[in-house]
Amino acid sequence: MTTAASAPPLPPAPASPTTRLMNDPTVRGIAALLSVNAVGNGLFLTISTLWFTQGLGYSVARVGLALTVAGLCGILASLPAGRACDRWNARTVLTCLHLLQAAAVGLYAVADSFPVFLVLACLATAGSRANATARATLYAHALPVGIRTRALALLRAVNNVGIGAGAALGSLLLAFDSDAAYRAAIGVSAAAFLLALIPLRRIPLTARPAAKTDVAQTAAARHAAVPGRRAAQPLRDLPYLAVTALNGVVNTLYVVLEVALPLWLLMCTSAPRAMVGWLLVTNTALVVALQVRATRGITGPPQAARAFRRGGLLVAAACLAAACAAHRSPIVAGAVLLAAAVLLTLGEVSSQAGSWTLSYDLAPDHAHGAYQGVYQTGISASQAFGPGLLTTLVIPYGTAGWVALAALFAGAALALPPTARWAARRSAPLKSSG
Repeated sequence: MTTAASAPPLPPAPASPTTRLMNDPTVRGIAALLSVNAVGNGLFLTISTLWFTQGLGYSVARVGLALTVAGLCGILASLPAGRACDRWNARTVLTCLHLLQAAAVGLYAVADSFPVFLVLACLATAGSRANATARATLYAHALPVGIRTRALALLRAVNNVGIGAGAALGSLLLAFDSDAAYRAAIGVSAAAFLLALIPLRRIPLTARPAAKTDVAQTAAARHAAVPGRRAAQPLRDLPYLAVTALNGVVNTLYVVLEVALPLWLLMCTSAPRAMVGWLLVTNTALVVALQVRATRGITGPPQAARAFRRGGLLVAAACLAAACAAHRSPIVAGAVLLAAAVLLTLGEVSSQAGSWTLSYDLAPDHAHGAYQGVYQTGISASQAFGPGLLTTLVIPYGTAGWVALAALFAGAALALPPTARWAARRSAPLKSSG
């Protein structure tokens, strides 16, 4: 009989996939970067509207005008940011953008002139969208291909936790309702951009663009010899542009969550007003819980396209569910809207898991910056124009508007797989030639 003292030690339990990812130094570095940045962003998003209208004294109309113009500037920022990442490297570009955003956000505390406020809004928003492109390029240059999609899912969960923590901190500061508290929040938000530079400097670019090596120069020469070359010209890559457009359509789901559902709840249903916050909390919690799991089985464009299609159809179902909340009792309306938020979030995690893989795998390896610039431009356009389209074409028409929106999402979801196959056929010669 073997005693406890003499029993051989049990082998250690195998680490979970998430633990293995977090043990990767690159993933840990990016997670630290996102955590710091997300807390600052969540804090700023919570207090910014009240500061602009109550602290600085601008009317809602003027703030809306400034943010609309800023959104247009954001659309224009993605392309040059991507090309800059290919020319230099994503870490250098991100460093410059963090300095720009820290200055722009910090100066909001003293923007007592509307022209100054407008300029700061344009700089901050353009910096934010350029930052998204540079981060996406950093992921391509730093994360090994084999773990990239799962790592992005984990990083997205980390980002959501950080935004939630920042929002909670902002809610505490709102209780003071004083200019000093608002300015302190703005200062912390600006400082977060600077603090994020510390982990950024430590992120190893293990998969740097090949253009920086002699091997890549040879590859570039081979690319130049390929007839009809489109590697460095994403604006002429029609299949990739089509995938970008369809992704932009489905990415409007964020505007549905943040704008359309709250307005619909408040204006057209009898659901309790407090449900607005619970819808956002539900979304955040489910993304944190499910995003990594949603990437399982996605190993290339075919699986990614199917995941994207499934996600888009779930978002369409969420729109139909939201339409059913009208003319219901408060309890039923609240339950229906909560179900719509769950469907929307399931669609979000599935479509995003597919979107990431498509954006990288359909682009030439030596031009990820330029291609991510195009991809992020599509996302920027959906965020800039989505609120106006939904508030003028969906909410006023009630159920019919939601049904039309559902049809739009479903159409984009169903069109994506054949479009992705087209893009994969067109991108294969460019990848094989490199």
